[in-house]
Amino acid sequence: MSELATLLRALEFAAHKHQGQRRKGRDGAPYINHPISVADTIARVGRVTDIVTLTAAVLHDTVEDTATTLDEIEREFGAEVRQVVAELTDDKRLPKEERKRLQVVSAPSASRRAKIVKLADKIMNVTDITHDPPVDWPVTRRREYFEWAKRVVEGCRGANAALERRFDKVVADGLASLAGQA
Repeated sequence: MSELATLLRALEFAAHKHQGQRRKGRDGAPYINHPISVADTIARVGRVTDIVTLTAAVLHDTVEDTATTLDEIEREFGAEVRQVVAELTDDKRLPKEERKRLQVVSAPSASRRAKIVKLADKIMNVTDITHDPPVDWPVTRRREYFEWAKRVVEGCRGANAALERRFDKVVADGLASLAGQA
């Protein structure tokens, strides 16, 4: 299969798996928009063309947020994609605070591919929280997310300078937008 066909297959696969899921913002955007935006950010901002990284970006939430297994990812997209998706998948059996702590702790030892996806994921999450926050998130929770995302990204530094600059900008913009809010 060509690289383009692989990426299109991953988009179709993720769209099917995330069918009916919505983002938490007021707009309730279809969830699939998020992994598409993550992959787009990697390609456009990070100038990454590596098909494994882009495919993993599209699939990064499927195991964590759907009934998809890592074995299924490997069957469909190969061992390299499986490895990156595995690095990006939180263990939902753990309490939320432990999952967040583990993201900070594991970021420095993640593969370059996983760091790139994580950078773009945090860029898009911060952007969404700034412009279309979850309806039940007060300013303090949004600010806490931004600060936590900064700690995760610190462990990803050195993977892609353009993505790191974009992250720094969206966090600064997000924090500035919260400055006037109570």
